[in-house]
Amino acid sequence: MVVSSAFLSSLLLAPCLAIAQSSTTASPASSTTAFASQFTLPASVDEGAPLLPTVNDPTAPDAQVKCPGYSASSVRTSSSGLTARLTLAGTACNVFGTDVQDLDLRVEYQTNSRLHINIRPSHVTAQNESWYLLSTEYVPAPSQESGQTTTSDLTFSWANTPGSGFGFNVTRNSTGEVLFSTSGTKLVFENQFIELVTHQEENYNLYGLGEVIHGLRLGNNLTRTIYAADVGDPIDYNLYGSHPFYLQTRYFEVGDDNSTTLVTEQLDPSNATGNYTSSTHGVYFRNAHGMEVLMRPTNVTWRTLGGSIDLYFFSGPTQPDVTHQYLDVIGMPALQSYWGFGFHQCRWGYQNWSVTEDVVNNYERFGIPLEVIWNDIDYMNQYRDFDNDPIRFNYSAGTAFLQRLHDRGQHYIPIIDSAIYVPSPDNASDAYQTFNDGNETGSFLLNPDGSLYIGAVWPGFTVFPDWLTTAAHAWWKNEMVTWHQKLPFDGAWIDMNEVSSFCVGSCGSGNLSLNPVHPPFALPGEPGNVIYDYPEGFNLTNATEAASASSASQSQAEATVTASSTTASVLTSSSSTSYLRTTPTPSQRNVNHPPYVINNVQGDLAVHAVSPNATHHNGILEYDVHNIWGHQILQATYAALLAAIPGKRPFIIGRSTFPSSGTLAGHWGGDNSAKFYYMYFSIPQALSFSLFGIPMFGVDTCGFNGNSDEELCNRWMQLSALFPFYRNHNTLSANPQEAYVWSSVIDATKAAMNVRFQLLPYLYTLFYNAHTQGDTVMRALAWEFPNDPSLADADRQFVLGPSILVTPVLTQGATTVDGVFPGLVEGTDVYYDWYNQTPVSVPSTKNTTIAAPLGHLPVYIRGGAVLATQQMAMTTRAARNTSWSLIVAPGVDGTASGSLYLDDGESLAPNATKIVTFAAEMGSLNVTVHGNYTGLDLPLANITIMGVPRAPPDNLVRINGQPVANSTYNATSMTLFIGGLEPVLGGKIWSANWSLS
Repeated sequence: MVVSSAFLSSLLLAPCLAIAQSSTTASPASSTTAFASQFTLPASVDEGAPLLPTVNDPTAPDAQVKCPGYSASSVRTSSSGLTARLTLAGTACNVFGTDVQDLDLRVEYQTNSRLHINIRPSHVTAQNESWYLLSTEYVPAPSQESGQTTTSDLTFSWANTPGSGFGFNVTRNSTGEVLFSTSGTKLVFENQFIELVTHQEENYNLYGLGEVIHGLRLGNNLTRTIYAADVGDPIDYNLYGSHPFYLQTRYFEVGDDNSTTLVTEQLDPSNATGNYTSSTHGVYFRNAHGMEVLMRPTNVTWRTLGGSIDLYFFSGPTQPDVTHQYLDVIGMPALQSYWGFGFHQCRWGYQNWSVTEDVVNNYERFGIPLEVIWNDIDYMNQYRDFDNDPIRFNYSAGTAFLQRLHDRGQHYIPIIDSAIYVPSPDNASDAYQTFNDGNETGSFLLNPDGSLYIGAVWPGFTVFPDWLTTAAHAWWKNEMVTWHQKLPFDGAWIDMNEVSSFCVGSCGSGNLSLNPVHPPFALPGEPGNVIYDYPEGFNLTNATEAASASSASQSQAEATVTASSTTASVLTSSSSTSYLRTTPTPSQRNVNHPPYVINNVQGDLAVHAVSPNATHHNGILEYDVHNIWGHQILQATYAALLAAIPGKRPFIIGRSTFPSSGTLAGHWGGDNSAKFYYMYFSIPQALSFSLFGIPMFGVDTCGFNGNSDEELCNRWMQLSALFPFYRNHNTLSANPQEAYVWSSVIDATKAAMNVRFQLLPYLYTLFYNAHTQGDTVMRALAWEFPNDPSLADADRQFVLGPSILVTPVLTQGATTVDGVFPGLVEGTDVYYDWYNQTPVSVPSTKNTTIAAPLGHLPVYIRGGAVLATQQMAMTTRAARNTSWSLIVAPGVDGTASGSLYLDDGESLAPNATKIVTFAAEMGSLNVTVHGNYTGLDLPLANITIMGVPRAPPDNLVRINGQPVANSTYNATSMTLFIGGLEPVLGGKIWSANWSLS
């Protein structure tokens, strides 16, 4: 389409709500369909003012120097807390906003392990235009438990200090540790800037503060920006989710006289010796504004662009304790459907139902289990939510395909984007009922003048639901239910919910006659956007072909060197960037360009996002609630799926999350790349989400962006098999990477899936424990072994639950991997190789080398476990109908225990459940059964007992006193195998209590 310059000018001059930094980072999540005469938005629509983050600005004022702090007065104490008035202790500084003269302080001892501190402006309400206080309607905030007294393990103390004013300490009574201290620093509280500085010891250990691609331990030289952003997994920048929570562990060396000394250095696992103990606590800053946490060598500084100081402290003193205490505030994780733990396959580029079904059939052809097939936005009618392409993904063919899936025990999940297309008013054939229904009910965000806020996403100009209205929730539910009646999908994949927009401000206002418009960037696979991406380490695995490619690249480079040199000289001679710096206006807020500039990955807050001054129907600005938009669409989707599929647990995977999102959904790691280092980063990312209460986590296995290769996919398909959410997914322009593409990956995948399927009852039980009591599922070594400071930084291994140690290969070309077996050298723990069932030999050093040829994932059972397992099958439904086996892996004291949770695997409120507990010691195993669920009372096939020093006399084994003849003892592996048990117990293993001796 040829567009006049006059028209282009009108487009660029259309009403915009903000100006923002240029961004070339898009996060495409679907394929493109060619439409005739489609106008492409210019790249400039997603550009804005050049901004310099304040943390990088040498001219920025230091609030600790400029501001006066506050003074506390009118202090009133009670058995359950205190209240006070905080008054500005001098002349207002107004460095990044307007100082608040008077603040209210409220301290509550809410439980014996939880302390709540709230500081807010005096005489304001949650709906005051100048001050937004996060409503409990959107994010939970617990109240003080009735009858609570000062028996808390946490104590709040305060003082007015000359020169700095009001400061406070939070102390753990049982140990005397000061967990959080602002003493000697100044509290800064302005209408667009709040600062709280806390002291830290040297080399402190913080975990959490997500979402970020980073090692598990955050270190002391990192600025964590917390602002939901649509961006493809850059390292150390803000990503999709906002989780202002950290867990902190301190280690102490215990002397011979039982005195303790704080450990302030990182210890090497290979030479760490001594007697240590630890303590752990947690801190949650309940605030949805853009935020930064500055981790520096001696302090941690919290800065937020508005709201209040709403702090929760959790006394621990262990990681499990802190996690339980935190989840008591934000909510326990959802209990997932059993089928959700099967293997999931997706890619951007399954062009129609036939291609999608071919993928399903190929998995069956190669004998690889497949539980769920997904479609990216390829299926959509011109990228519109709740509307299938009538040719390629029509409803009649889709319903027939899904019926075939469901008959085989398989499932289907489509992507659902977060923006709604606005039809062209000049084209009657462009009608879109979903928009009409939402618009008529007032379900979309507005401009400040009350008109529709119209951004741009995949389909063109779009609007965005206003989740602060009940109308939007009702409209979304109706759309989901109506669509499900046409296509009986099984769950929802919520994408782009940061919320993302491809232009700055309301760029569609006045330009709707152009719709549908193309995004302001080329999509992968489009003509002229061919990407030649060789897999990582291609030169190592394909030397001849790599040399040829290198030669061609060199010739091309020589042909363009002159032009490149000319461009370079122009760039180097240009003047330095002139940054936009705004100054505070008394009693007013500049929400588009706050005076304090957070280190946002996209630069300006409105780039690739809905603008901060987009307005909700109740008058609240997006500036104040941006970080919870993603959480709220998950809330709406959960309710919608309950309505569409009554009585069944909603299965949702979402991209942008906030505290409490785990009560609704799982999360995938976003748009990673096909690189070995992203495979590594998947571990600390998963462990962090364990802390955030979102255990249903996985990443795009084999990588989303770029081309994977056989070795990387081999290793990654095995590693992800031990993650809760297990999905392979990649981008349109990349080569296919389904597990059946390479022969070695087929074998490696089956080997790892065999482990996964046997552990599915264990994994499901872990999720039940997470749902009912806040246990973590994937666990860091530091959490399971809290008295070993050498593990504080260990994030290349993990423990699944308490009993499964996983040590993956994370580097290309490696055939061994270094790892630790915590407690093995010290003699406190024993481990058994999953595959050959032999005890691991005690190494000479803690850090030892493990053989790991390609196709082998080192997995070990930690002693002290009893595991109930079932067999691998093509689906979880089939696997749940296989016979049971038991694995008994005694600890160093000869005992072992475990539990098993059973229900129908999908009901929101099961009619019947069962819990089985196991206790083994001194040559006996006792099984205790509670509950009345009978659906999995299947035969017991065999029992394997590891670490048996000698065979029982005459191999005599009894179950409920009756001899069992079919037992064999392997002296090499020290394993007793008892088989042929299908007839015992009447063929129903969980029908009653029983014992083995």
